[in-house]
Amino acid sequence: MADLFSTPDAADDSPLAERLRPRSLDEVIGQSHLLGPGQPLRVAFESGRLHSMILWGPPGVGKTTLARLMADAFDAQFLQISAVLAGVKDIREAVEQAQVGKSQGRRTIVFVDEVHRFNKAQQDAFLPHVESGLFTFIGATTENPSFEVNSALLSRATVHVLKALSEEDLRILLDKARDVLQAPALSEAACARLLVYADGDARRLLNTYENLVRVARPQGLTELDEALLERALGEQLRRYDKGGEQFYDTISALHKSVRGSDPDAALYWFVRMLDGGADPRYIARRLVRMASEDVGLADPRALRLTLDAAEAYERLGSPEGELALAQAVVYLAVAPKSNALYTAYKAARAFVMADGTRPVPLHLRNAPTRLMKDLGYGRDYRYAHDEEDGYAAGERYFPDAIEPQRFYQPVNRGLEIRIGEKLEELRAKDEQSRKRR
Repeated sequence: MADLFSTPDAADDSPLAERLRPRSLDEVIGQSHLLGPGQPLRVAFESGRLHSMILWGPPGVGKTTLARLMADAFDAQFLQISAVLAGVKDIREAVEQAQVGKSQGRRTIVFVDEVHRFNKAQQDAFLPHVESGLFTFIGATTENPSFEVNSALLSRATVHVLKALSEEDLRILLDKARDVLQAPALSEAACARLLVYADGDARRLLNTYENLVRVARPQGLTELDEALLERALGEQLRRYDKGGEQFYDTISALHKSVRGSDPDAALYWFVRMLDGGADPRYIARRLVRMASEDVGLADPRALRLTLDAAEAYERLGSPEGELALAQAVVYLAVAPKSNALYTAYKAARAFVMADGTRPVPLHLRNAPTRLMKDLGYGRDYRYAHDEEDGYAAGERYFPDAIEPQRFYQPVNRGLEIRIGEKLEELRAKDEQSRKRR
């Protein structure tokens, strides 16, 4: 987009983030998938057709800004509610103001920041007014609206997903900020670390940069270097770069400590990642992976417990939710280990990719129509529940031209001991069935 920002007054005492807030759609940095030519929000602006929506994305990507720009573009009354502080009383007052606006022939946009913090009753309070068209509802959330917004309200709003700003976006923003503050140059090393620290969040970038310039100005520095950045940010500065080598080394150490059944080392690396600024949601995703890759069916409860820990973090946030993730870390570390499932999955994928597509045997096909039955679909299929011990001994489930494969080989640990015994018993029945034929 061409002209990114109108030039603010350098003498303005308002926060830098506010001074650089876009004043028009063409000044918005990022979100081209929504604001580019022919994209959903661009079309809404240009067509004059305003619709209720949920803006879902990480902090500092422009959710509030977009809502304000919509109000300006449509000359609408803009009413902002914070779901953290507000209640039904505030919603009622917004409705009354919208009614006054309507009597004056003016549209109203009700913007609810952090809408996921409202409970069901509070969210339901918007429904009749959204349906009647009294106002246009815009909710902003950092959480998945599928889980956090009532289905009734969600069905009446379009969900637009906003993305974290790219490094290129942040550099453009940083250049604008330097011009406004008339600040010294930023060394490339300091710039790189600042961009990593911002993590796609424009507000964090601008607030941090403004503080950095404020610290540097009395010193008469001609360059803002990495040492100054570290002094200004202190413990806030990440100890490793997200996406950098040290980041992946640390997650590797956590993974290998879990795999090696060392709960103390696993906890150490878990806390190191949190202390370094890693997103706990990223750690949760990796733990879910470990539950299947390294524990597997040796202890199937590990996957459920890890998913529960991830959900607990989503509900509680930091720091309370981090304890649930720590519980998952320790459980995975002390659980019996098996990579049999992981190995079997890879082997099956490799086999299918090498072998290609084969037809499903007729006896395994579904036959919902008379024609399919006449063609032999489902004929001679043996219903396992009607067989002795609920097992159709000797039945084939692979394609006809393929010899049965054994991808999954249980290990002699945990529940897989019993799984292995069960499979041996079933294979023995298959062998007996084949000998009787």
